[in-house]
Amino acid sequence: MADISQEELDDIYTFAVQLGKDAGKMLLEAAKLRMVDDGEEQKEQQHVQKENAVDLVTETDENVEAFIKSRISERYPSHKFVGEESYSKGASRDYLIDDSPTWCVDPLDGTVNYIHLFPMFCVSIGFIHKSKPLIGVIFAPFLNQFFSSCSGRGAWLNETQRLPLVRNPVPPMPARAPSGCVFSCEWGKDRKDHPDGNMHRKIESFVNMAAEVGGRSGRGGMVHGVRCLGSATLDLAYIAMGSFDIWWEGGCWEWDVAAGVAIVLEAGGLVTTANPPEDHLNAPIEEVRLGSRLYLAIRPAGPSPTETGRQTQERTVREVWARVRNLDYSRPGA
Repeated sequence: MADISQEELDDIYTFAVQLGKDAGKMLLEAAKLRMVDDGEEQKEQQHVQKENAVDLVTETDENVEAFIKSRISERYPSHKFVGEESYSKGASRDYLIDDSPTWCVDPLDGTVNYIHLFPMFCVSIGFIHKSKPLIGVIFAPFLNQFFSSCSGRGAWLNETQRLPLVRNPVPPMPARAPSGCVFSCEWGKDRKDHPDGNMHRKIESFVNMAAEVGGRSGRGGMVHGVRCLGSATLDLAYIAMGSFDIWWEGGCWEWDVAAGVAIVLEAGGLVTTANPPEDHLNAPIEEVRLGSRLYLAIRPAGPSPTETGRQTQERTVREVWARVRNLDYSRPGA
């Protein structure tokens, strides 16, 4: 399949930005309906079905995805569409992203946050070609935070502030990382109380990262802080901003991360696999594959007197790998 020219990509980016604004407005309007107590029957079905105790799918999800899909199919009828609500998650072992021009959409990431009117929810729109995330749009309307990126055009907050934010020059990762870092993680949907299940492995990893240096049989990371937003998409946006230093997670689907990975990479961040390889000190640090369900992201970083920015990121990756457990998030049927 032919490459997409920068001019074509710029046109797609302009379209995606407006689409994200329109979809985010729909989310905000639906949320405001639930904030009005006028004695009438609720105008929004808050809760349509439950996959499990922490996977609530709302009518708003479906309405916003239908709107986005319709707009894309009108403008780009030959493009593939992958959306959370329109895809049956248990249907296939196949990766959903291939070489086709593909839109990968989560109409409402942070569903539990949305239901509780906790403001960390957003619409996420990613555009991918030849398996590479080229465009990302994330809009958190309750916070009025609009993140966007286009390959070759930079990554932005509210279209005016280039990412990463504030600090100039961009600092390297801390010399003793993960010490001094803000570590972002999520509990996830797998809450099975098995002694060696994903939840227990995550908890062990979280404690390793947080414990004092020298604690936990030398695995203590003494991170500066641990944060959990309840939205993988916004976790990645905050990595791109430089507000979070490290994000480690398993269990995400393509629509959870496509836009965020595009923005992180364009801002200068690194994204690789969450699971430490056997030889974590020497194994190559490979670019993550969308759909792997295992992600480790490191914020954009500048050089130190002795290392390039990339070297400080890769050093941090290896230090995280030394402290976390392997997670088991195989694809359905695999």
